[in-house]
Amino acid sequence: MEEKSLGKIIAELRKENNMTQMDLAEKMCVTDKAVSKWERDISCPDIKTINKLAEIFNVDINILLNTKVNTKSIKTHSIINQILSSVAVAMGVACIVLLLINKVDIKDAILMLAIGLTSIGIYILKNK
Repeated sequence: MEEKSLGKIIAELRKENNMTQMDLAEKMCVTDKAVSKWERDISCPDIKTINKLAEIFNVDINILLNTKVNTKSIKTHSIINQILSSVAVAMGVACIVLLLINKVDIKDAILMLAIGLTSIGIYILKNK
């Protein structure tokens, strides 16, 4: 028997119950984006959420717990977040240090800050 991911099982149960992602999100008190991330195995619901999912779908919690977890997707997501936040911090620190020791002109400082702010913006949009 093929072992399914938690996301695949959530999607199947949701569809079997004729629910949209928004319907499930409302019952779970989360966003439809959170449900979408669960179903795509980008993130996993916490243990309390899994219990509530079992109740909503009227299934034994073991159906949800005995699944494979796509850790590669979750790890990649985490690494990208770390890179984006690191770039933002590095640009801010570099800009301040270089300005303090008068080794950068204002145009380059603004460019570094813009790169840092762009990284922060991407990080925020990616995690919405």
